[in-house]
Amino acid sequence: MGGNPEGIERRSLIKAGLAGLAGVALGASCGRTPEPVTHSLEPAPAPPAKGPVMTRTLGRTGLNVSIVGMGVMNADNPRLVEAALAAGINHVDTAHGYQNGRNEEMVGQALKTVKRDAVVLATKVPPPGEGDATRRKARYLDMLEISLRRLATDYVDILYLHNLSSRAGVFDEAMLEVAAGIKQTGKARFIGVSTHSNEPEVIRAAKDSGVFDVVLTAYNFRQDHREEVRKAIVEAAGAGLGIVAMKTQAGVYWDRERLLPINMTAALKWVLREPSVHTSIPGFTTFDQLETDLKVMAGLELTPAERLDLDEQPGMAGLYCQQCGQCRPQCPAALPIPDLMRSYMYAYGYRNPGLAHDVLAELDLPGDPCAGCATCDIRCAKGFPVRERVRDIARLRNAPRDLLG
Repeated sequence: MGGNPEGIERRSLIKAGLAGLAGVALGASCGRTPEPVTHSLEPAPAPPAKGPVMTRTLGRTGLNVSIVGMGVMNADNPRLVEAALAAGINHVDTAHGYQNGRNEEMVGQALKTVKRDAVVLATKVPPPGEGDATRRKARYLDMLEISLRRLATDYVDILYLHNLSSRAGVFDEAMLEVAAGIKQTGKARFIGVSTHSNEPEVIRAAKDSGVFDVVLTAYNFRQDHREEVRKAIVEAAGAGLGIVAMKTQAGVYWDRERLLPINMTAALKWVLREPSVHTSIPGFTTFDQLETDLKVMAGLELTPAERLDLDEQPGMAGLYCQQCGQCRPQCPAALPIPDLMRSYMYAYGYRNPGLAHDVLAELDLPGDPCAGCATCDIRCAKGFPVRERVRDIARLRNAPRDLLG
């Protein structure tokens, strides 16, 4: 594949040096145990045999989607996307910022092998946070155009305003105007919002807006407020919105050492047993993981063993931060702890140091975030050792971004 051997060696050495950060060698992977990932010029193994494909209608969009879609955030192999499509998955989800844009480019390469209208393609663009309304709208449109060029398409089926966390964010007048305009031009067939936190409020706001067609929301068996999320999902679906579930694998591991994986099949079944969830976007980067997710569509009944696997493990805080925000008022330094915990999950659970670094780069943090406190009295709803994790993950800011994947 060519390349600079010295550069490759330097990259390997830096990643090895970061191994202490996550307790394992950090590498771009999905939220599961990493395996060697083939690249675009390497042949793929024989695609999985096409088995049963369960579909649901994505709300008022009328789109018929496989209940298991593909979250491609960490994938770097178009052959894997092609295999997923050949096996019956027809919903592919990426974002403007994934892998500094390389992810959208990879998806665009994969989509050249199929008819464009056979795929429900979604991407996510975050609303610009600075500038007046005119500048923010122009910046958003610029980012969308970049995404479309990367994806080698004239339109996406779903465009999400990415990572909204409040009703005010959903009703941002400038973004509502630009979203409606994008839909009118046909560059996005449908408009949605994505949310990682305060999900019930965001979901209900999307329903009330009268503008949004789809909601992409965190939903999994480990959320303490999962019943509130479920109720909001049911309300929104009843009003005609399409519902897409993410973070379905709930952090992937029970333990920091990655010795006790969460049962991926059971976790995904749990989410999809809610009929108001129309589809999901679990991430996978290997062909074995693709086959595991495909098997879920053969039936959603949880076996007694799977139900047992979803029970909370005593003494195991896990890696999934539900972004509840209970920690914020407890911190005398007013640190953005939910964002730090999300970055921690990306590095340890997903083995995606690049994405973890990107989250950290957006935060205004002192050199040693916890230096001002001799002890930490924060009590996390999930039992996270907050001080330990904050000081651990904050070190990643010093790593060169271009070497993290």
